Amino acid sequence: MPALAEVVQYTNEFLRVAHCDDWPNALNGLQVENAGEVQRIGAAVDASSRTCRAAAEKGIDLLLVHHGLFWPGAQAITGPVRAQLMLLFERNIALYSAHLPLDVHPVIGNNAQLAATLGLPGTEPFFEAKGQLIGLRSAGAQIPRSELTRKLEEALGASVKLFAHGPEIANNVAVITGGAGSEIHAVARAGIDTFITGEAPHWAAIAAEELGINLLLGGHYATETFGVKALAGHLADRFGVPWEFIDAPTGL
Repeated sequence: MPALAEVVQYTNEFLRVAHCDDWPNALNGLQVENAGEVQRIGAAVDASSRTCRAAAEKGIDLLLVHHGLFWPGAQAITGPVRAQLMLLFERNIALYSAHLPLDVHPVIGNNAQLAATLGLPGTEPFFEAKGQLIGLRSAGAQIPRSELTRKLEEALGASVKLFAHGPEIANNVAVITGGAGSEIHAVARAGIDTFITGEAPHWAAIAAEELGINLLLGGHYATETFGVKALAGHLADRFGVPWEFIDAPTGL
């Protein structure tokens, strides 16, 4: 069985963690270590009590997540925070988190995986944040809006909120998974006529109408299941260990 240190070093290099700026509370990389070996990998969108309990029940000793333990910032180690950490320690579960490094990866990243699933042609990196291009755009997609919506719903396994204020034939399509809806003005200025993301503030629906852009909201959680699954599968193949996805929807 592989050593945790070996898996972590490879993953850090594969995702280019040291070269990918992020929000401070992301704390990309190994957040909690185990006794030192990896026998079974789990993948989840969020580090939560639900996902940690599920990992313990499934015998997982390395849990990969997109949103780690420290998004709320520094907290006292009391109550649910203490219980969560105690569970990880007692059940020998290592926790590895990758936020923007997983979003931007050109092969197993959230955006790359979703765009490939949708069959978007000729994608290229798009939309700068934290000094890097975090999304993808497809110029000249020429796909009916109704077909794109259907494909997105099939990819996510859930309904999609469509604000159909752009062209019926989507030409310039952008994909930024997660909560990028507040960037709709910047996206429209870049010539995008159809914007796919996870969630948006209320005013973004009005902006879509004013800007004449199609806005498709697939859910923050649902649009960010792709990367952790692809990463877990990649590591499982490389290191010869099994993996599974822990589905714990948030409702957003």
